[in-house]
Amino acid sequence: MKHPSSAFGLLHPKRFSILGAMGFFFSVGIAMSALASDRSSQPPPPTIAPESRIEFENHVQPILARYGCNMGACHGALAGKGGFRLSLRGYDPVTDHLNITRQDRGRRIDLLQPEASLLLAKPSGYIEHKGGVRLPSDSEDYRILAKWIAHGAKGPDASAPSLVRIEVLPEQSTLAVQQTHNLTVRAHYNNGRIDDVTRWAKFTSTDESIATVDEHGQIQVLGPGEGAVAVWFSSKIASARIRVPFAPPLTQAPASIADASESPIDQLVRAQLASLGIDASPLCSDSEFLRRSSLDATGTLPTEEQVRAFLADSAPDKRAKWIEQLLASPAFVDYWTYRWSDLLTLNSNLLRADGIKAYYQWIRGHVERNTPWDQFAREIVTARGEALENGATNFYAINQDPESMTENICQAFMGLSIGCAKCHNHPLEKWTNDQYYAMANMFARVRAKGWGGEVRDGDAQRTLLVLDRGDLIQPLRGKPQPPAPLDGEPLDIHSPDDRRIALADWLTSPQNPYFTRSIVNRVWAAYFGIGIVNPVDDMRASNPASNPALMDHLCEELVASKYDLKQLMRSILNSQTYQRSSVTTELNQADRKYFSHYYPRRLMAEVIHDAIVDVTAVPTTFDKVAFLGGDKRATKFYAKGTKAIQLFDSSVDSDFLKTFGRNQRRITCECERSDEPSIIQVLNLNNGDTVNNKLAASGSIVDQLLKSHSEDPDKLVEAAYIRCLSRLPTESETKAFREELQTAAGDEKRIVVEDILWSLLSSREFLFNH
Repeated sequence: MKHPSSAFGLLHPKRFSILGAMGFFFSVGIAMSALASDRSSQPPPPTIAPESRIEFENHVQPILARYGCNMGACHGALAGKGGFRLSLRGYDPVTDHLNITRQDRGRRIDLLQPEASLLLAKPSGYIEHKGGVRLPSDSEDYRILAKWIAHGAKGPDASAPSLVRIEVLPEQSTLAVQQTHNLTVRAHYNNGRIDDVTRWAKFTSTDESIATVDEHGQIQVLGPGEGAVAVWFSSKIASARIRVPFAPPLTQAPASIADASESPIDQLVRAQLASLGIDASPLCSDSEFLRRSSLDATGTLPTEEQVRAFLADSAPDKRAKWIEQLLASPAFVDYWTYRWSDLLTLNSNLLRADGIKAYYQWIRGHVERNTPWDQFAREIVTARGEALENGATNFYAINQDPESMTENICQAFMGLSIGCAKCHNHPLEKWTNDQYYAMANMFARVRAKGWGGEVRDGDAQRTLLVLDRGDLIQPLRGKPQPPAPLDGEPLDIHSPDDRRIALADWLTSPQNPYFTRSIVNRVWAAYFGIGIVNPVDDMRASNPASNPALMDHLCEELVASKYDLKQLMRSILNSQTYQRSSVTTELNQADRKYFSHYYPRRLMAEVIHDAIVDVTAVPTTFDKVAFLGGDKRATKFYAKGTKAIQLFDSSVDSDFLKTFGRNQRRITCECERSDEPSIIQVLNLNNGDTVNNKLAASGSIVDQLLKSHSEDPDKLVEAAYIRCLSRLPTESETKAFREELQTAAGDEKRIVVEDILWSLLSSREFLFNH
């Protein structure tokens, strides 16, 4: 199709590049005259309906976003492209309108001849454009932009309808592999208007192994499972769920999962499994449950005495009693103190040694008292006073500016990463630059008196206080945003009150959609190795839960218990869902996120280390702290016998913990911890000092077993298996090691025992929870 601007003879792409600035403007003038006299041979201009209104924010900006004009790879880049800059994803409509209509003497807009505007001529390909043809001249979007220009290219208008929400239809679909399916997106405005905005929306699949989606909203189903398509339009996000059964949906729950005594957790998981045609694995054995629950709840192996007693117990409620024993144990306190220390980034590269100790002891005290999670969060957010007396104030020693305070509170307690909104509207979420600085202004009056300089030096004595005045300037606007929580009501900017109190009220409210979901997801992931939302730290709206009904139930239960985390853990541990075998069935072997069976996973670095210590009975000495840059310093904080899970500081020097992926606590993110096996880990177990030296040490388990069971190979093997794997050996396992022990004499027997223990300690069964 010949475009009207092709009458601009000298604006042909091949010629335009050699024109100087004077020649260009002169040529445009000639072209205008030529265009007027050549109407009969050109297609008619876009039809302009005078009664129809084109709105800059509701029509023009969505078109620019739809074609990628304001994305980071194009004019949305920080420096723009080709001298033309737009705000990323349209977060600053006022400046965008100015740059389109006024910058460079308004050369991008021609009100008299809209089709001659560079805004149209370049992306439609009739003037050379490095981005190629983006906006075909026969498209509806081209006509809308032309109409907007013809009507005066008006900018943002406060009287224009504002977008309230978007909806995606259908909201949920059950599809089959290879099927295609079309989505429709509707925008709802505050005046009741509803527009079909499908062609301007952005689509992305949350799991492309299940389905992909194209730019028009057409879904292509690739594999079984339950996923979602996230949809963006303007500043709003919505999603549509897709269910693709693995097999024909089960009309009746299979025998392996149907049980009148099952908990609400089990009922909700079972309902989803049935809809997907997935069976569930049977319950695990007693020895598997004992080991699994002990490692998941306390980070420690059960002792030999506990294993023997549990396996001999015939009481029907012995699992429930064991769970109560775990939740009441000192090891539970150690383990969950360590996990929350990960979350709050206790690290001597960020905080001085005495401050770390005070912060750790504050956390430990709350875990020991089972402080409700909302109170725990509130005390951190509103902390003030002396750093060594109120350990919670050290959150503000680690995060010393309003921006980092904001980002880490959001990440730790809501699972939201809002850092992108510091410079521009968040590209994957609804958070705007204005919202970011409104939230950050809640912390603008926090001040501290005390140490400065090198983090590693000094006594960490520091006083946190809150002023009654002061605001954070938003760089984009050159003035402060009224302080407000995310999606919350703004506070009086002139009030002298501590804004953090209002923030804590909003944060911990049951009506906050993120706070409860975030901690439920973290706790669930700690017991299953995968969250109901995954990644665990990513609670954005465009990353929906794998089982929304389950998430809603657990959140309701936690709120009803007044944020009692032990009660949440008790419900999880007692569920059949948690107690299922890790052995898959024919119908659930492909399941990776619907909890039809327990998912085996490698243990945390600290848990592996402490398990080796417990088995060998040889402790590790932790006497150095490693700083960034390789500098190491001695520390006397840790007495002999301190376990890795009891360390205050993630910077304590340990090659073993580093090799096995300890969380470095540099940022608030589960991604800092690695549980992936590697060749280096294998080499460490084979040739490293940790296992080999402990087995060879005087008084180790080797000496103990030889002393107590030297004349009974079967008892020796049994004790080794119980200590390492929390189970009795099979007959074939006993037989294999019996023969080796019976043929060994003198010092050779010690070598055989070391080899038996080494083979168990380096086995997948030992290194994984299953």
